Amino acid sequence: MDESTVARGKAIHRRAERDYRWEGVECLPYKEDDRALFKAVSRQILFSDPDLAGELRYFEVQPGGFSSLERHEHMHGVLILRGRGHCLVGNAVRAVETYDLVTVPAWTWHQFRATSDEPLGFLCMVNATRDKPHLPGEADLAELRADGEIAAFLRDGSE
Repeated sequence: MDESTVARGKAIHRRAERDYRWEGVECLPYKEDDRALFKAVSRQILFSDPDLAGELRYFEVQPGGFSSLERHEHMHGVLILRGRGHCLVGNAVRAVETYDLVTVPAWTWHQFRATSDEPLGFLCMVNATRDKPHLPGEADLAELRADGEIAAFLRDGSE
């Protein structure tokens, strides 16, 4: 990176590269967990700095993949940047596609899932300091499954 792209030791410009990658941004595993609570997801941390109160990340869910079913104290602001899929937020399953916005309120069950034929990529804005996700127990899953649409969504691969 040349001098014109750095101010006070911080990158001020990173060029976009092919396939939803950015210069100097590492593509990381979604999470480190052996329990198979998610499938085929990567993440990139685009903006994270102590001077920011938030963090902007890019997640990419490969065809047929899904994020973990979880809830936590912090909220998310999500912009679908690529592809199509579905998301569960609270008690609603919604089809999502490029440029849709999704708000995930605090303590709300949520999960994102790509269609079987294309990746689902999205930007996610969160607090810089976040609590750990809470995973559903059997009682939570039973309550979610009581709704037929949610039960069908969960049967499509997350369990």
